[in-house]
Amino acid sequence: MSNSLVSIQIIPKTEKNEDVIPYVDHAISLIQQSGLKYEVHPLETTIEGELSTIFELIETMNVAMVEKGCSNVISQIKVLYQPSGASMDDLTSKYRA
Repeated sequence: MSNSLVSIQIIPKTEKNEDVIPYVDHAISLIQQSGLKYEVHPLETTIEGELSTIFELIETMNVAMVEKGCSNVISQIKVLYQPSGASMDDLTSKYRA
């Protein structure tokens, strides 16, 4: 079982104040490619996995934004680290029909 849930909102700063959605879409594609369980929400994406693996992914996402031309990136993250196990399903199943 995974030991962490991490929610991330990535805010890339573009050089010419262009639309950031294509950059955010690219960041989400990196999450998809990671093979980790995730859920995309309107203001953030939650990732389930091992804490060190998720932090490596966040670093990859930030570097990718700069490589795509962003001058900087703000990553707002929330972390639940629970060595006994952490799961989105365990925390939210009572809200699902």
